[in-house]
Amino acid sequence: MDAPTRIDETVPIAEGVEMPWLGLGTWRMRGDDGEVETAVAAALEAGYRSIDTAAVYGNEEAVGRAIRDSGVPREQIFVTTKLWNDAHGYRPALRALEASLERLGLTYVDLYLIHWPVEGRFLETWRALELLHAEGRSRAIGVSNFLGHHLELLLENTERRPAVNQIEFHPRLVQPALLRFCHGHGIRPEAWSPLMKGRIGEIPELRAIAEAHGKTPAQIALRWNIQRGVVTIPKSRSPERIRENAGLFDFSLSPEELERIDALDRNDRIGPHPDDFA
Repeated sequence: MDAPTRIDETVPIAEGVEMPWLGLGTWRMRGDDGEVETAVAAALEAGYRSIDTAAVYGNEEAVGRAIRDSGVPREQIFVTTKLWNDAHGYRPALRALEASLERLGLTYVDLYLIHWPVEGRFLETWRALELLHAEGRSRAIGVSNFLGHHLELLLENTERRPAVNQIEFHPRLVQPALLRFCHGHGIRPEAWSPLMKGRIGEIPELRAIAEAHGKTPAQIALRWNIQRGVVTIPKSRSPERIRENAGLFDFSLSPEELERIDALDRNDRIGPHPDDFA
């Protein structure tokens, strides 16, 4: 795979659906004080064309306002939202996306994800997502925080494979077996918390690679994401940091540098383990 060299490059995730390699995450951004609008405006001005939110974030309304106020045509913006754990089940899932669309002020989203694999519930929920996709309410459907055994169960019992699996992915949590499974089954991995909640600069090896390229450790980590075939959605409230995070398309990491970053894996999670949380 040729790694992207422009911020506007995309990767196919489903029939007729292309997803930007870089997006803005909005987890823990407040929707009532202008924080979301400021961040989304800065991202779109910097060339981002993917915005990620979720029902549980409580900011879908603010994300929708920011998109409408941006002046960027809706069809040029890739919008992702997610179904929370209390909305699992066939009919609840149908209602959940309808509620998200109402809050967003949109008639469709580009990607709708099951946020966590709630045991015993996600197969029924997935069938609802298949209907939502067939009706055009979501151009693509996928999952988040699914491990290999969750994906195997889904693939064995449903008609449509997930287009995306959004997972915790950063140099301290590489999950190589899960990445191989996703790539091998045509499921695009997407990284949440790719900058380890701002702690990415604490890793000496990344600082050394960054110095060699005249880049920041964050830019190195994000470039490593996309060169490993992982879509990435770093979160930032700061317009300056949002612009800085976009500076990952004018250089490449060597195979040796990629392997050095892979070797930083400690299987350390920032978020909960999917088998324990949902």
